[in-house]
Amino acid sequence: MLDTVQVAVSGATFHFDKLYTYLLPPRLCGAVFLGSMVLVPFGRGNKPRMGVVLALGQQEEPGRCKELFDAAPEEARLTGELMELVRFLKEYTFCTWYEAVKAVIPYGAQYRPAATEQGPRLQKQLVRHTEPLYRLAGELPAKPKPTDKQKAAVEALKSGPLPQSQLAELGLSRAVLDNLCAKGVLEKSKTDKVIDLYAHIAPSGEVLELTGAQQRVFEGLAAQMDAGKAAAALLYGVTASGKTLVFLKLIERALQKGKTALVLVPEISLTPQMIRRLKECFGNRVAVQHSALNHTERLLQWRMIQQGGADIVVGTRSAVFAPLQNLGLVILDEEQEHTYRSESAPRFDARDVAKRRAASHGALVLFASATPSVESYQAALEGRYTLYKLTQRYASQPLPSVELVDMRGELAAGNPGSISAVLAQHIRETLAGGRQTILLLNRRGYRTVGMCTDCGKAVKCGSCSVPMVYHKPERKLMCHYCGKTISPVPTVCPECGGKLRYTGFGTQRVEEELAELFPDARVLRMDQDSTGQKNAHERMLARFAAGEYDVMLGTQMVAKGLDFERVTLVGVLGIDSLLFSQGFRAFENVFSLVTQVVGRSGRASEPGHAVIQTVDPASPVLNLAARQDYEAFFAQEIAFRKLCLYPPFCAVCIAAFSGEKDGEALAAAARFGALLGVEAQKTPELPLRILGPAPMNVVLVKDRYRYKLTIKCRNDRAFRALVARTLEAYAAEGLPAKASVTLDFNSDGD
Repeated sequence: MLDTVQVAVSGATFHFDKLYTYLLPPRLCGAVFLGSMVLVPFGRGNKPRMGVVLALGQQEEPGRCKELFDAAPEEARLTGELMELVRFLKEYTFCTWYEAVKAVIPYGAQYRPAATEQGPRLQKQLVRHTEPLYRLAGELPAKPKPTDKQKAAVEALKSGPLPQSQLAELGLSRAVLDNLCAKGVLEKSKTDKVIDLYAHIAPSGEVLELTGAQQRVFEGLAAQMDAGKAAAALLYGVTASGKTLVFLKLIERALQKGKTALVLVPEISLTPQMIRRLKECFGNRVAVQHSALNHTERLLQWRMIQQGGADIVVGTRSAVFAPLQNLGLVILDEEQEHTYRSESAPRFDARDVAKRRAASHGALVLFASATPSVESYQAALEGRYTLYKLTQRYASQPLPSVELVDMRGELAAGNPGSISAVLAQHIRETLAGGRQTILLLNRRGYRTVGMCTDCGKAVKCGSCSVPMVYHKPERKLMCHYCGKTISPVPTVCPECGGKLRYTGFGTQRVEEELAELFPDARVLRMDQDSTGQKNAHERMLARFAAGEYDVMLGTQMVAKGLDFERVTLVGVLGIDSLLFSQGFRAFENVFSLVTQVVGRSGRASEPGHAVIQTVDPASPVLNLAARQDYEAFFAQEIAFRKLCLYPPFCAVCIAAFSGEKDGEALAAAARFGALLGVEAQKTPELPLRILGPAPMNVVLVKDRYRYKLTIKCRNDRAFRALVARTLEAYAAEGLPAKASVTLDFNSDGD
């Protein structure tokens, strides 16, 4: 009998993403397992491709099977739990097998093909993460007379092997060590580097003391966690109610029980504060996983987790796949945030993966927010999650007072700027009192649109159907979808030659306006343009916390989770673009964003105040957010969702189509809808509504035309099987060549 393996290969499209059978060559027998990373010959040219082994087998004859080229070492294979997560992603998100594999392990832990004298072989993506490890192997000879450095090296290694980095700290060079290896005194091997990324954060020694309300919440959650059964809970707590203290006590309890804990935050900007709190409490038991780490740092942290060197992992969405063993607690802070949903394949929701992992470990998954998602709060009301509430701010601080400013009146009064007279006066008073201000503007850049004064057309990106945004410091127009730029900035219309006038405002323009109004104010701008450098978020937030700035101006990254004692004023600018946007979650997003940013003020001894600028001061959503009245908002929103049949009363699947030709992309979308209808007729008991095709909100991106079908359904196995059959029929007609199709169960409509 011949040993065979079934392999999912990289580079497959969904339409031919199946398992391929390969023979094991004799040299790899006993070295390939379920979950092994392998290199296989693929296609007519036997081009080397990466793969992962998903099944083992045997057969009598070789048939047409090819042999594997190579396999990665056993320690690099996917664990049983990671394999289950790969299967979960494949089934629930309609990604390919290998897209799922790449999601669950970091880049540095992956392999790539390399040409060698023995033929195609696997090579690690990263080799810089190792360093020499030296150990004693023999006696230091008396002749020739040993040098002081050689004696010091032998003395240092008497207590055990040491890596080169530690020996270098003792003043021992690589040349000295390698010379001793040549003499047979030392032996050299390789070991992973060790990086303590946040070693500068010292333990605080703080004793965690809870209020009565926090203690009651903690006791309920701890009892669920101690039961050792999978459970889900929702902690709804108003801003500054002390949810983080409850998290820390729960993590402490998990560690006491011999369990590990995973803490997710929605934005990189929130990780520094959460890392600081965790490191101060738990020291080097904390590992970090997020995209701001370089590949080597991320790999070394991942390896540390994998080898049991960390009990607690903190990070953004991708950290949900951290290879923790014996998981007892998963926390998702600001659980309502859209950044927990991936916008590229595999299009997963970290909340779903967290629940999946909690189920397999018998762990507690805790969702927490001042503005829970409508779906989560409904699940809590129905008893699928246990609901806990913190309705008072920590230390009984009052909620901020809020006023809404009608920007139509400002314009009528001759103020065309982005900062109203009311907000300007409050900033002036805050500066005079030595306190700090946060300003939210969800729009980066300088002037948003270049408009022709003659023909009225905006300067648009040539590859995307969106206006380009003026970035003044770089002196260029930029497309925020594909990144194309125009420099120098045009002054005449490319359509008719008329004069261009740049209108609207972004964070760069408001920064300039603040400098004009308050020349002595120290302004910190935080947006995607200013935080591109490594650790920029951490440095900026630390300097703001230290009082080096008076005003922090930023996009959504300044709205959530941040805790600064000196902030007593918050201003909300440009919220109307979100208020009037498309998507069934538009009002929920506005309510959450405004509530969260308003809650950044008045978190210490002094009361807070917030100013919301809008052209619709009577908006029920803004007024409910101003009062921080989540339950009234929820009652209003859930009625709308039920009436219009939106989640949580159904699932919404967006089938998105992208093609080089407008007509072909639209026709492909329509044909997919027809094929789906044909398949649906075979299972008439399956609830289904198909809307569209319709253009996406931005119809042209990167020279490709985009259309969508909105499918209201029940996301169960029967529906996913129906979609899989439709995809096969779509591929059988050759339509993927005209328009690629992606499926997303987590989109709100675009």
